[in-house]
Amino acid sequence: MSSKVENQKRKVLTVDDDPESLKILKKALEWDGYQVETANSGSEAVAKISEWRPHLVLLDVNMPGLNGLETLSFLRNGQEYISTIFVSGKSSPDDVMRGLDAGADDYICKPFNPLELLSRIRCHLRIKDIRDELTRANARLKELVDIDDLTGLFNMRSLYQKLDYELDRSSRYNRSVAVVMMDMDHFKSANDENDHLFGSYILAEVGKIIKENMRKVDFAARYGGDEFLIVLTETNAEGAETFCERLRTTIESTTFTNDQHSKKLTSSLGYAITSEGSPSVDARTLVRYADRALYNSKEKGRNRVEYYDFAAESGTSNVTTIGKQLLRRNVGNK
Repeated sequence: MSSKVENQKRKVLTVDDDPESLKILKKALEWDGYQVETANSGSEAVAKISEWRPHLVLLDVNMPGLNGLETLSFLRNGQEYISTIFVSGKSSPDDVMRGLDAGADDYICKPFNPLELLSRIRCHLRIKDIRDELTRANARLKELVDIDDLTGLFNMRSLYQKLDYELDRSSRYNRSVAVVMMDMDHFKSANDENDHLFGSYILAEVGKIIKENMRKVDFAARYGGDEFLIVLTETNAEGAETFCERLRTTIESTTFTNDQHSKKLTSSLGYAITSEGSPSVDARTLVRYADRALYNSKEKGRNRVEYYDFAAESGTSNVTTIGKQLLRRNVGNK
């Protein structure tokens, strides 16, 4: 049984167009320690729910304007689950079934016993706690599934879905999305010369470097082994090239040191970017284009950045002057 001190953290909104009913409910709830707000209509309740975010709502059925069933529909369409109990003078079995079938957690008929009401409120708040904890646990499980445990970046299963969403959004609003593929140069030597634990340490540190250089709107994944994929949203060719070069030079200047092991490594990067007028592509196709750019980077000597202009192949290239300059120059170590 919860104490009045614990109840002080709980917010309960009571909604009724009868001032006397509101007074009785408010007094009973405050006696049991709850924070209480009142509303005398469904529309007022909707405004307070959005602003105050109560844990539980006591809701009358018959109200002018937005009635109780319509208010409940608003609650059930929200992202956060709010426990809801109908407290109504409509006491026929059909009324009770209608309220419960609409999604209410409970239905109490007027006149009611205040102690019974408080007991039911405690019961439904306990159920809400269990529901909220289950929601948090599911979110944690989803994170474990979506996140690579070594680098803290996404894994590819979750990234493709996110990338497809960004491509759809960029197409709607005429914005660009860049995909960057990065591979650590001669990474096998880190394992051969030291041990696999040191190799894992390097990958974890590279994951940190990537996250430190990304904006909050960008996201990245461990593509596999020592390959990484970064998605840059709402950027242009110059912004993508700047990011790639900054990431390349940061890795090149880093000495990876762990216990008695120490090593310097470089990376190769390739990227492709959508632009206004370029062919429509899905996530996997854009990743494949970025992978071609990475392959070119490896072929041209590693520790460099290469850009793949897939629009040029289709004759629809709309690359800016900066983008054209990038195509002509060697980016990275010359």
